[in-house]
Parts: sequence; structure tokens; C-alpha cells
Amino acid sequence: MFLKLDIITLEERVEIMATHTVNTAAERSVQLHHQAFFVLRTIFTVAPIVFGLDKFTNLLTDWTHYLAPLATDIIPVSPQVFMYAVGVVEIIAGILVALRPKIGSLVVCLWLLGIIVNLIILPGFFDVALRDFGLLVAAFALNRLALARDV
Repeated sequence: MFLKLDIITLEERVEIMATHTVNTAAERSVQLHHQAFFVLRTIFTVAPIVFGLDKFTNLLTDWTHYLAPLATDIIPVSPQVFMYAVGVVEIIAGILVALRPKIGSLVVCLWLLGIIVNLIILPGFFDVALRDFGLLVAAFALNRLALARDV
């Protein structure tokens, strides 16, 4: 009786290792995409809700200082009443990101675009407008990740 040995060729061994490496890399990529999606969705849920609520309390800042006079010329209400409306929209946007990130992220993008235009009209807040542009890009990245996840 002969002892039967399973011998695999070098090519077969390389193929097995390559398949394992591809699977591991693919799994790692999925994990990283999930983490990025989770972080962005969490931030774009919590931040708009917190900032929206603060429009009613002004604990963080007096938000009316960031409002261009043109806004209240177009919609003839006091700056504080305008900020109450802004707060409601921000809270709704945050909830929408939590529940429907594909749609909510686009709402946040458009909202941030409006804020950027407002800040560009208002002298002295170009740095804040630039920061909000970075947030707009991040909200768009959330949209792309949400589309990839089909959520």
C-alpha cells in the first residue's frame, strides 16, 4: 500500500493565496465603506438637529448675525423668526438623513449651498462659507455612499 499525498502545485498555491487576499481586501473595503457611511450619516443627522434646535435658544451663538439682510428683504419677517424657520428646516433635514440618507444628504447639500450663498452676500464670513463648502462636499460623499448601499 502506498501513502497517498495531496500535493498542490506552486501555481495552485499562488491562486489560493491570491483569492484569499482579494477576499480579505474586498471585505476590508466593505468595512471601510460602512464605517464612512455610518460616521457621515451620524454627523449629518445629529449636527442639523442640534443646530436647528439652537435656532430657538441661541445658546451656541446669536444666529441672526449670520443672516444677510437680503433674506429678510425677500421674506419680510424679523431675523429671529427667519431663524426659527431655518431651525425647523434643519431639524427636518437631520431626521431625513437618519431615515432616508440618499434623499436627506441631497437636502443637506442644497441647504448648505443656500447657507454658503447667504454667507458670501454677508461680508466678513467667507471663512465660514469655505467651511460650509467642505461640509457640502462631505454631504455629497454621504449621498454617493448611500447610493452604493442602496439605502
